[in-house]
Amino acid sequence: MKRNIIVEKISERPIEDQAMEIVERKGVGHPDSIADGIAEAASRALCNLYEDECGMILHHNTDQVEIVAGSSAPEYGGGELISPIYVLLNGRATKEFEGTPIPTDTTVIGAARKYLEETLLNIDLERHVILDCRIGSGSTDLQNVFKRGEVPLANDTSFGVGFAPLSETEELTYNTERFMIEELRRKGIPAIGEDVKVMGFRENETISLTIACAMVGRYVDDLDAYISIKEEIAEKVLDMAVKYTERDVRVMVNTADDLEAGSVYLTVTGTSAEMGDDGSVGRGNRCNGLITPWRPMSMEATSGKNPINHSGKIYNLLSNEMAREIAEEVRGVEDVYIRILSRIGYPIDQPLVASAQVVPSEGAEMGLIERETTTIMDRWLEEITSITEMIVEGRIKTF
Repeated sequence: MKRNIIVEKISERPIEDQAMEIVERKGVGHPDSIADGIAEAASRALCNLYEDECGMILHHNTDQVEIVAGSSAPEYGGGELISPIYVLLNGRATKEFEGTPIPTDTTVIGAARKYLEETLLNIDLERHVILDCRIGSGSTDLQNVFKRGEVPLANDTSFGVGFAPLSETEELTYNTERFMIEELRRKGIPAIGEDVKVMGFRENETISLTIACAMVGRYVDDLDAYISIKEEIAEKVLDMAVKYTERDVRVMVNTADDLEAGSVYLTVTGTSAEMGDDGSVGRGNRCNGLITPWRPMSMEATSGKNPINHSGKIYNLLSNEMAREIAEEVRGVEDVYIRILSRIGYPIDQPLVASAQVVPSEGAEMGLIERETTTIMDRWLEEITSITEMIVEGRIKTF
């Protein structure tokens, strides 16, 4: 059956030529990102469990993780949590197969513990976190959906959105958080906590990065050391920025600090979840790792949804993969925006519509762009189950 793929030219200034952009990234230690990470880790663990014990991935959704903040008394050189961070593991999962019980709850708890251990390096799981599993049983009707054919049927009427290429501001915002965690923290500034939030604002040819970085008190001797670390972070981020842009870049770190009063962003664990910031799945980054009000976005929570037939999850990831390839491979594309709409009960490789809106470069041949874009989109839909494989194997990120 021929797929309903529509490619059209839109009269819009490319994002790089527009006067302003705002881009946000919530780092892996932000409470919302912690919720996303646990939810997705739990889903992947269940996928592997189901495949090992049942020979197929059964229905589940673990996207209802909630982070309830604790309270803390951070200090230079140390500090302590007063009350622990509470993590509610909620959602639905298939708990038996052909009459045999499946250890879903223990699997989810184990996945959550492992994720926290690997992500938040200053967390003591025995003292700092309460894990509460309240995973319910999945619907029998939904479980049966997975058995109807080789191409799963969409669980809902929903849509996914993607775009490419990333602008310089988007690239810089995303990679600033990654640079701070993967380079600076691991190679010389252990005071950097995992809760790093970056807000990028471009006005014409100037990009301003406002960075909120939870500092870990055990690695900070005093206020002078804290100020020195802030200055070092700003300096090294500025040095890193030249990889992504030739525009003027300005970096500001922990601008809410009141140095005269001694009020600074100091933590015990490296996350604001210890001191009043709650978190929920789907409230932070979209599946490309960014929050982009200058671009189309879906409000769908991608993390934790089942990777078999949850069209909202699959189409958001798929649309970004499509957009990325189109931007890289199709000559004359300045910007491309993908939207894919499912229809409940229909095969996920046959969406109601798959739309590509293209901002072409001056003089580009739109007919050629349309043909090549259609070919790429049709191939991705033909091979849509590869997205499931990428998710289960952890080769594609959801936040």
